[in-house]
Amino acid sequence: MYAALWRVLPGPIWVRIILVLILLVAVLAVLAYWVYPWIDGILSSEEATVDGP
Repeated sequence: MYAALWRVLPGPIWVRIILVLILLVAVLAVLAYWVYPWIDGILSSEEATVDGP
């Protein structure tokens, strides 16, 4: 999968590296700002309890 993505990206190697870094930052931003808060709303952490010994 990564090889196919690498072949699809245009330009010389330095442009490809910059594009991959931009894509990585974009994916991480989407996860941090939309996906993780959405999952946190679904999973109720208030109901989780840990019993001591």
